[in-house]
Amino acid sequence: QVQLVESGGALVQPGGSLRLSCAASGFTFSSYSMRWYRQAPGKEREWVAYITSAGGSRDYADSVKGRFTISRDNAKNTMYLQMNNLKPEDTAVYYCYRLIGDYWGQGTQVTVSP
Repeated sequence: QVQLVESGGALVQPGGSLRLSCAASGFTFSSYSMRWYRQAPGKEREWVAYITSAGGSRDYADSVKGRFTISRDNAKNTMYLQMNNLKPEDTAVYYCYRLIGDYWGQGTQVTVSP
């Protein structure tokens, strides 16, 4: 069965960096585009970043453009989100998502606070 497992969330100070990982299993990872979403307390889940199956094309929400980088290693069945210059408003649970079939991971908490 399809499984998406996020990791790498932590408490970090403003201006700091984190790298999230999403380990995929149960399907041919290299055949699917993937996405990162996030949900802050009291807010709706929002799209963060997108990457095509081979990694040749990427897109970002305006709120993270220039600070976050999405990438993937198809040999390791893993997607990443490098987050730099983190701000308190980046605090959220971060999820990886496969659109086809509507598969979500369990999420990983990122907290940005002094």
